[in-house]
Amino acid sequence: MAITRPEYILAIDQGTTGTRAVIFNHNARRVTSTAIPMTSIVPHTGWLEQRPLDIWRTAQTAIADALINAGIRGDEIKAIGIANQRETTLIWNRHTGQPIYNAIGWSSTQSQSIADAWHNAGHDELIRAKTGLPVSAYFSATKIRWILDHVPGAQAQAEAGDLVFGTVDTWLVWQLTDGEVHATDASNAARTMLYNIHTQAWDAELLALFNIPAAMLPQVHTSSDVIAHTNPMQFFGGRVPIASVIGDQNASLVGQLALEPGTIKNTYGAGAFLLMNTGHEPVMSDNQLVTTIAYQVGDRPTYALEGSIFSAGSAVQWLHDRLGLIETQLDAWQAAEASENADEVYVVPAFNGLGAPYWDPQVRGAVFGMTRGTGKNDFIKATLQSIAYQTADILAIMKAESKYDVIKMKADGTVSRNPYLMQFQADVADIQVERSIDEDTTPLGAAFLAGLTVGYWQDLSDLEQYVPQGRQFTASLTAERRATLLTGWRNAVRATQFFSSESE
Repeated sequence: MAITRPEYILAIDQGTTGTRAVIFNHNARRVTSTAIPMTSIVPHTGWLEQRPLDIWRTAQTAIADALINAGIRGDEIKAIGIANQRETTLIWNRHTGQPIYNAIGWSSTQSQSIADAWHNAGHDELIRAKTGLPVSAYFSATKIRWILDHVPGAQAQAEAGDLVFGTVDTWLVWQLTDGEVHATDASNAARTMLYNIHTQAWDAELLALFNIPAAMLPQVHTSSDVIAHTNPMQFFGGRVPIASVIGDQNASLVGQLALEPGTIKNTYGAGAFLLMNTGHEPVMSDNQLVTTIAYQVGDRPTYALEGSIFSAGSAVQWLHDRLGLIETQLDAWQAAEASENADEVYVVPAFNGLGAPYWDPQVRGAVFGMTRGTGKNDFIKATLQSIAYQTADILAIMKAESKYDVIKMKADGTVSRNPYLMQFQADVADIQVERSIDEDTTPLGAAFLAGLTVGYWQDLSDLEQYVPQGRQFTASLTAERRATLLTGWRNAVRATQFFSSESE
């Protein structure tokens, strides 16, 4: 009787603070997970850069550690799925593979003047119509333009075909294939401000407008596709298929199995990212939400409405790092529960501006409603509440702009472990919150798509048996109380914006 070798799916989850490698078995259970931290560079206030070789080094170490820890041979990996921090931008030499500048992080504001110039030139409507995105330094096109403008000779090299651009997924594919493949997927391409989400192609008009040579751009694949095979000289002793590439927030949508139109997920990480699955038809927002490609399996992409909150877990981290008010996440929960005030304090955590639905990069944080009776616990609670308020603002727009009756939101991410926040979220947004058992569903989503590509799993709907339902939080506030709290929050945001505009 022949012995059947075990097979596994490897997910690489490359994020802002480090890289993880997670190995899954046929039951979608984690066999092992390793994480390698990475230090970012902050050359100036608001800037965030990373060393490209550090990104690759942490990926190499995470993969090697995962294989060793699990006692799994490289040739037992059936396929690889990659999930990556989106919008982060790298440019390197096509011939040598050497980066010409650091990776510019998704949250970096160093290209804000470029975004402002495009906005002032009246390009907003054209860009939004083609890409579904607002003009913002958040997206890759401004970062490409910044590097080409600031590295001597870069524009000429790009026009000569010597330079290539990629988001982090493209950089990892390039490294895993030893420079053989320059590729990305539709979900990442849709975050560049250069990809037409309707024609599903790089847009020649936008490339000409921004003076970015088309030769720099990677080939776009679906999110569930064998886009490359690893070089045999890498870890695996052979050519393992890279069978999925997808942006990290999009991967968590798949990992949460939010696959039906109208389903919503929110990942509460350093920022918070809400995606509503809108099916095969894009829903264009009139209220500053992003229309994007969630993922693509087959010929037609699945679209999403998205709202990005810049400060969620980072606001909680601020309580620890800068104010010394908490030591752990548990402290934040207990402090919020212990607070006895009437929720009159509002924290607007606009450390790097406000994301959706405001898209105000200039505004800075503020606190309102404090009295002499305000204490430490009240301040911590108000900071947690700010995450829920920002989420409620986005949910209200998603409900209004889509045709779907939204009654439930799926939640994951580190900060979703806080029961006080999840209950307040349900209360203030008047929505049922279903928290994932798995704190982070991003690598699971990448693994699911890779496994589907190679027949490890047969259909997305078959995966429901592997994703058990987590804890649910149901709204308990009266409509009158909810309206009062939201009015206070929105007044606080308007006051913050007014102060910032008057300070310029």
